[in-house]
Amino acid sequence: MDTKNNSDSARPVLEAPDIARVLTRIAHEIVERAKGADDVVLLGIPTRGVFLARRLADKLEEITGRKIPVGSLDITMYRDDLRLRPPRTLARTEIPGDGVDGRLVVLVDDVLFSGRTIRAALDALGDIGRPRAVQLAVLVDRGHRELPIRADYVGRNLPTSLRETVRVLLAEEDGRDSVLLGERRESGDPSAEGRGSETAPAGEQ
Repeated sequence: MDTKNNSDSARPVLEAPDIARVLTRIAHEIVERAKGADDVVLLGIPTRGVFLARRLADKLEEITGRKIPVGSLDITMYRDDLRLRPPRTLARTEIPGDGVDGRLVVLVDDVLFSGRTIRAALDALGDIGRPRAVQLAVLVDRGHRELPIRADYVGRNLPTSLRETVRVLLAEEDGRDSVLLGERRESGDPSAEGRGSETAPAGEQ
């Protein structure tokens, strides 16, 4: 994600300590709702959802004392805007060794916006196996849903206007942890849409 221009005028709404705290809270919520997280599998949506899933897996291991299976789920070929945008580079789908059949799968993404990314993720997951249940964890929910999709675990609910962008920066990809709220460029900014994130305007995700 190119942050050189947009981050200059954006203001931080979460910084590294805040992100660490909300991920710890989400991990505890997963353990509570899953009654110990014995059969939990975390699948991150590339790119930043994968990093968040790995961090959650580490926190769940700290809480439970057990390693939590974690992988990634590429949604590129399941998106509903393939005809409207240039070809995309495929990311990797990595499913942990025991698969997802009969497991509680927690999809992990950075920003929930229209819900179209998550719809694509559910379609992709359906081609891989049959979980006993699917839940959704997101770092930021910015509203403006276009599909009936709701996150089970939310780090921060962030009311926004459609003129605003929400950019998630993570150290693994961007060199630092931050969530930035800024104004969208009038001409549209293709760099504002991370793969798997929901930072794009309504209708694009």
